[in-house]
Amino acid sequence: MKNLRFLKPIFSFIAIGLLITTLSRVFLFFLFKERVVQTPDFWYIFPIGLRMDLILLCYLSFLPALLITFLPNKWIKFTNKFLVIYSFLFLFLILFVELASPDFVKQYDTRPNKIFLDYLIYPKEVVGMLLKSYLTSIIVTFLILGVALYFAVKKGRQLFYTSSAEYKFKLMIFPLLAFLLFFGARSSLTSKRPINASNAVFSTDQLTNALGLNSFYTVAFAAYSIKNEGNTKMYGKMDENEAIARVKKYMIAGPNDFTDKEIPFLHVQQPDSLLKKPYNLVIFLQESLGAEYVGILGGKPLTPEFDKLSKEGTLFTNLYCTGTRSVRGIEAVVTGFLPSPSESVVRLGNSQQGFFTLADALKQKGYDTSFIYGGMANFDNMASFFNGNGFQDIVDQTDFESDGNKYAFKGTWGYSDEDLVTKANQYFKSKGDKPFFSLMFSTSNHEPFEYPAGRIKPYDKKPNTVNNAMKYADFSIGKFFEMAKKEAYFKNTIFIVIADHNTRTYGKNLVPINKFHIPAFIMGPGVPKGAVYDRLASQIDIPPTLLSYLGLPFETPMVGRNLSKLDPKVQGRSIMQFNDINAFRVENQVVIMQPNLKPLQFEIKNDTTLIPVKLNEELAKDALAHVITAGNLYKESKYKLRR
Repeated sequence: MKNLRFLKPIFSFIAIGLLITTLSRVFLFFLFKERVVQTPDFWYIFPIGLRMDLILLCYLSFLPALLITFLPNKWIKFTNKFLVIYSFLFLFLILFVELASPDFVKQYDTRPNKIFLDYLIYPKEVVGMLLKSYLTSIIVTFLILGVALYFAVKKGRQLFYTSSAEYKFKLMIFPLLAFLLFFGARSSLTSKRPINASNAVFSTDQLTNALGLNSFYTVAFAAYSIKNEGNTKMYGKMDENEAIARVKKYMIAGPNDFTDKEIPFLHVQQPDSLLKKPYNLVIFLQESLGAEYVGILGGKPLTPEFDKLSKEGTLFTNLYCTGTRSVRGIEAVVTGFLPSPSESVVRLGNSQQGFFTLADALKQKGYDTSFIYGGMANFDNMASFFNGNGFQDIVDQTDFESDGNKYAFKGTWGYSDEDLVTKANQYFKSKGDKPFFSLMFSTSNHEPFEYPAGRIKPYDKKPNTVNNAMKYADFSIGKFFEMAKKEAYFKNTIFIVIADHNTRTYGKNLVPINKFHIPAFIMGPGVPKGAVYDRLASQIDIPPTLLSYLGLPFETPMVGRNLSKLDPKVQGRSIMQFNDINAFRVENQVVIMQPNLKPLQFEIKNDTTLIPVKLNEELAKDALAHVITAGNLYKESKYKLRR
């Protein structure tokens, strides 16, 4: 054994790495024990976790093994310095993401992933949110990292210095060492493919499966996967023409309505009635307003203004968002694009110009188009996407700061919803008789849930809670319509209030369908008052429905349905993307597709209970077709208008 001392750095690295990941997994298990133990064979997370941890640590040990073996003894000083720096760098990163995991899991119901990386791009907003909402966690994290740094200085040499050994002996040992590391990294000698995250899937509970992974792996894999943006083949392959035909089955447009073979879904949508003076359109997109917070939908009594206003138009009671992030909601409501495992098109490179949006379509009809936001429009790449795709005017935090007006409150994410609606009302008044389209996007209902005092009667005693923020967001909705009704533009405008997504999207199922349930109402001339649309619908159905009320024909590539014209005999459907899992729902049947696994089908009971049923192969192909089509439309730049 003395002769093997030169391998001590590798043994130490793997042992400490396993200690960090195992302790973290045990902590997460007890933190979420009440839910995890409901999963049959939940204890699998520990052997699966050990396997996944060894895969990671063996991969990271290859480079040290090569240096220790092949660098001559005269280079031992360089080798030792490198080993100490390399080992502690990766162990610190592993420790850091594990320390960040509990709060991330509480928020997103899975281990850190691409969302974790996305937030690193916006340090100002994110640091402000963390300091106000997670100060205790930050303090604990830095204390633990400080202790780790102390031991790194004290024990670095002892743990990670190699020792001199005969060169021939090291060369003799290397094949065995390489085999063991290769076996550990592959975790199999028979599989043709390396083990990946799908090998940790053993239950229908997304969170329990995630605990079998480690957070460094999930973050690293998310970073690696960025290069594959637009790749939708993780669920399977399908001929492009077949995929297009299957998607068209779910559209209202008939075969004679399509207008361009090169843009497969481009078709003419006729209005409910032609108007000499078309109506304006205002979309008020609400941050994180899930149905569970809306009183009229059976949720908490937090939205008296929304509830009251919805009776002045058409309320949607069975509407489902397409994803869990604002950019996914923007994608659905503004472009009508299909959700996919790729990033939202708001952030993808090939969609920054010439990509269909409502703004683009309306701009071609002579509308003034705008985006109004209390925060910074560069967040999540919104400004770039909007600027390149039909939005003529982008009003954001900098405009609030420079216009000389006094506003109620500026928080971590920008100016309050109250300030947003005041600014928007002033802006709409300035348009006079010019037709306009505008997207308003709220900020107040976002952690750390800041809002001006004295506006609402708090639902919770503690001021900065999601429930209180919901009440304030609702207060601002009421204030907007109170102001708008006094202005001339109100009588000539179609309004929609709709959520981008819910707050915390979590649940014991692979896809927590109940957490995708969102509210919306449409109000304006020609919109049925006091009506309730209670059939299953998707967020991508909203933009074609809105166009139908404006009084003009539009050519669009949207595959969503005009709900005002949908035949009652046609089955409702919704499509939901939850991290890398896609759910395709038709009435009470849902097909769930996971990367590199066979699709599963469930019968839905009350949105919270999924009962496994035999897979309908045709429905599964329809589900796959929608994802394949999304990827093809993006990659081939076929989601656009004719120029």
